[in-house]
Amino acid sequence: MKIIIIGLGNFGSSLAVYLTETGNEVIGVDNKMEKVDRLKDTIAHTVCMDATNEMAYEAVPLKNADIAVIAIGENEGATIIATAIIKKLSKAKIISRSLSAIHDTVLHAMGIEIIVHPEQEFAEALAKKINLKSMINNFELDPYHSISEIKALPEFEGKTLQEIDFRNEYNLNIITIIRKEVKTTLFGTRQSLGKVMGAVNKDTVVIANDVLVVFGANKDIAKFCSME
Repeated sequence: MKIIIIGLGNFGSSLAVYLTETGNEVIGVDNKMEKVDRLKDTIAHTVCMDATNEMAYEAVPLKNADIAVIAIGENEGATIIATAIIKKLSKAKIISRSLSAIHDTVLHAMGIEIIVHPEQEFAEALAKKINLKSMINNFELDPYHSISEIKALPEFEGKTLQEIDFRNEYNLNIITIIRKEVKTTLFGTRQSLGKVMGAVNKDTVVIANDVLVVFGANKDIAKFCSME
């Protein structure tokens, strides 16, 4: 996809790099040259411009963009103006960063459906990792259900999924297993990497250090994680 990211601070630049690494064509925009220079050799294209100046967008291929991400931080006014300009000039799907509840209200009134709160969302994810020690990663599907990566309990080692009986014992469904593999790098060092096993079945055996990818209700995932 062709993605334009407005604002190359910590959030915007990290997003730009990750989206580039996953095969997207990313154009990064910021009004500070040092931020633009930092990414010019990493992503497809960078532009130094004032995102609140409608005329400046002549340098950006908005009409060809699939998604525009407004990632500006610390300046609600600039975020709102940039969002309004892109909404006027492009049919791209807009994802806008919000800095406050009032900011949310304004963006909703503008018809922006996807609003993100990076700091809040990271804090919530980190709190879950701290409170639920077995949890590694978590993706909420709705307020009540999630897909989570959780550490296999020591007592699971050597048992099949049928023997563990996740569905009946823990009210959780196993999607797949991430298994650690040790590989030698080009520099001769050994590195531990997680490899997704793909589809698992009742005869799949859990081994030490496996990470289980499960689907279930948040309360059941939390209950399982508290068993460590």
